[in-house]
Amino acid sequence: MSQHDATTASPPSTTTTTTITGGRSKTSVHITALDGIVNVNSLFTMALFIGFSLTVPAAGGAGNKPSCTASIEIVRQVIVFEVISFSFFLFSSLIAQSLKLAINLVNSLDPNDPHKADMDSFCMKYGLLGSAIGSLLGCTFLMFSIVDFIQVKLGVFSCGGKSAYAIVTMVVFVGTSLLVYILTAVYAFCFM
Repeated sequence: MSQHDATTASPPSTTTTTTITGGRSKTSVHITALDGIVNVNSLFTMALFIGFSLTVPAAGGAGNKPSCTASIEIVRQVIVFEVISFSFFLFSSLIAQSLKLAINLVNSLDPNDPHKADMDSFCMKYGLLGSAIGSLLGCTFLMFSIVDFIQVKLGVFSCGGKSAYAIVTMVVFVGTSLLVYILTAVYAFCFM
């Protein structure tokens, strides 16, 4: 072996990576990601049902003048947005559970390595993308319903005060976190 060959040879990699052969990938990270999606969707779904129970027009207003009290149309919007949000969370959770089931079924076929399923990367990529989009849209409509819920409880946004502070704070922080979620999902989609 010449000196040139010895200097150009690269050392073997010691890190564990996802292997892709023939359009199929082996990984156990997907299960953790899918569990996280299902858990977060379940938490938000529980919040939706609490919102259903608290959205009562007679309990709203919090001592506001009549011009600042939310109309019945805003109360209806709360319910509509909560139902749409629930639909997206359910959609996302069902896709995630289906992918998880497929991974676990394939895992059970290999008794030597039960933690790395040989899955079609196309199905995994688009399944995770669909689940992420469902969660994203669910969070967006949940935010819309909370904006209207704040208006029902504290007064309409146009009157300012505590309802305006609460709405602006929520939109800024939730909007920022959704932007981070979108960028992370796009990154994962492009490099998976």
